[in-house]
Amino acid sequence: MMLIMYVSTEILEPFEMRVTKEQMAANRLRILDAAGRLFREKGFEAVSVAEVMKAAGLTHGGFYGHFESKDDLIAKTIAHIFSMGADGPEDLTAYFDAYLSPVHRDSIAKGCPTAALIADVRRQTPEARVAMTDGFKFQIDRITSAIAKTDAHDARRSAIGAWASLVGAVMIARTIEDPDLSNEILHETRMWVGDNLAS
Repeated sequence: MMLIMYVSTEILEPFEMRVTKEQMAANRLRILDAAGRLFREKGFEAVSVAEVMKAAGLTHGGFYGHFESKDDLIAKTIAHIFSMGADGPEDLTAYFDAYLSPVHRDSIAKGCPTAALIADVRRQTPEARVAMTDGFKFQIDRITSAIAKTDAHDARRSAIGAWASLVGAVMIARTIEDPDLSNEILHETRMWVGDNLAS
């Protein structure tokens, strides 16, 4: 028995999936949000591009339509995270209380990018370090503006001291394995910052 196969020579139109500019922007935002959570939680090196894309609900192949490389993603993610809190603290007391709280300490993936990533970023590209530096300057300027509304002397010095104390306290409180000491570090740093800004 002979089997005859017919192959169609009809030319099929290529299938194209068009993505609007709005959808591209929304997808990019999903990638940045997912990367921001994952990088803060696990660090830069422990997170793959495939993991970021999966967390964003997108295919791995779409990554390069948004970013040149993982290094590019890292730099853009740092800038994105800092841009999300652009309003600044209105009430310094509430801001310091929230920052030095056990809730913030325990919410690494959604917390401050400086406390989560500062030690990691020094091993990254110059672009990533510039993005972190810009974010750090931005935070200092925000706190300086808020302190300037109080009676504190030398608002910028106070802002730098307060910000460095807050970040350092959260980093230490997240690292140690003694819950009581971790809570004490947060509490005592909060009291110390308050005392120094009041003087």
